[in-house]
Amino acid sequence: MPEPNLNEQTSIKIGADECYLIPGPTKMSQATMDAMALPVMTHRSPEFKAIMSELHSLLRMTFNLDMDSKDNYSVMLVSGSGTAAMEMAIANRFTKADNVLVPTNGKFGERVAQLCRIFSQVTQLEYEWGKEFDMEELEKCLSTGNHSAIAFCHNETSSGITQDADAISMLAKKYGVALILDGITSVGGLPVYPAKWNAEAVVVGAQKCTAGPSGVAALAVNSDYISKVKQIREKGGNSPIYYLDILPAIKKGLEDQTPWTPAINLAFGWLESLKELADEGLEERWQRCKIMADGVANLFLDLGFDLYAEEGSRSTTVTAILYPEGIGDNWRTHLHKRYRTSVIGAQDHMKGKMFRVGSMGITPIAEMIEGCKRMIACFRDFGVELPDDIDVDSYFK
Repeated sequence: MPEPNLNEQTSIKIGADECYLIPGPTKMSQATMDAMALPVMTHRSPEFKAIMSELHSLLRMTFNLDMDSKDNYSVMLVSGSGTAAMEMAIANRFTKADNVLVPTNGKFGERVAQLCRIFSQVTQLEYEWGKEFDMEELEKCLSTGNHSAIAFCHNETSSGITQDADAISMLAKKYGVALILDGITSVGGLPVYPAKWNAEAVVVGAQKCTAGPSGVAALAVNSDYISKVKQIREKGGNSPIYYLDILPAIKKGLEDQTPWTPAINLAFGWLESLKELADEGLEERWQRCKIMADGVANLFLDLGFDLYAEEGSRSTTVTAILYPEGIGDNWRTHLHKRYRTSVIGAQDHMKGKMFRVGSMGITPIAEMIEGCKRMIACFRDFGVELPDDIDVDSYFK
């Protein structure tokens, strides 16, 4: 791989403010970080109960749920990462008598399949990373009547693709199976409609689109989910669980509490970041993320780069871009060291072949524009010939 030419002149101001364009954990506001530094309080106090009440309300807003709970969804805080919340959703809902259909086209969909395989039978439909699900094949599988649910990663950050949840939800409804949605990197960043899709469970991670702290997540479940869990318990068929038992979490959640000691200071921080999301507006955040992702995608396409995800299903919270021939992750290292700009590399078999640009959380459009200018300058350092007259700003109007 070529070494960068450090003798090239660049208009980028070296040492300027950092451009942090990672698709999670995203940067947090100063107010969010300050909130986590507040003095600790007991989680059984009236003061913390008031915090939990506000947090639950803001989580409903973030999940795009009815604020008066008329849609029969319950939300709960999970003191663990998004994967812990996803495990809670799966472990409580399924047994080895269930067969869950899990289509995958990236790293995190594969994780959903791995989780389901622990607690149920699994039919995994493996698609090429970055390629859309074959809806006809999904329907063919569901039409056999051998599945009790379909579970999938809604927004696959490993490959920069968003699944057609609307179409999948219609299949779930047609064949009477449960819909379980890993929305860890979609809730709060792109359109999600749990009630419309009749999703039994939806998961979000704080450190992604909501720009909260790592290590805390939330789960929304509807009344169908809860009824099914109770039926499983009555028959004594539930999987061994204790800390992630959802029934006490739901019960305590109705009292604006948690069954166990929660991540108190992380809850302080997430509350602050969700207030910021409410101030911006949920749909307004969706739109800002889309403007940034569309700008990045169109800019790099015009520069001659190839995008990894199929057109028409590309994510608006992360863009996966293939490296030009001869360039690898040493470009990212140089970008970070010389240009104070951070993007993330690829996973598994795509390592060293592409980079991913996050457009989620509180990242302002101006920072994305500056970051793109620095990426272009960095590619020039590696001898990649790019147009001199490219107007980066115009892609983000």
